[in-house]
Amino acid sequence: MKIYIAGPMSGLPDFNRAAFQAAQEVLSEHGNHVLSPAVLPNGLEQHEYMDICLAMLRCADCIYMLRGWENSLGAKAEHALAEKLDLQIEYQRGMTKEHHCPSCGGIGWNATCDKCIPY
Repeated sequence: MKIYIAGPMSGLPDFNRAAFQAAQEVLSEHGNHVLSPAVLPNGLEQHEYMDICLAMLRCADCIYMLRGWENSLGAKAEHALAEKLDLQIEYQRGMTKEHHCPSCGGIGWNATCDKCIPY
């Protein structure tokens, strides 16, 4: 399966590449072909990154949403496109978008809520 990894990057140390790399390793170990924006070089403009990322997403069968994706405009746009394209959507730690935190009421797992349960 071709899986695109989406998650927060902007404003995070080293653009959160460690989280993307960890997910890529696990997904690859299960025989998947992983498409990751974390392999793109530094120095491009935001719109250039999004052009490349959306093209990668359109090649995928599935999108894998890293924790904190709901706080990223780019990841939310990728999620919306994945829904529109009817791609399989997987959430880190087996979450589904139907999971709501009993504390903050957020969808999935919210990294900013200290009471959310990461499945």
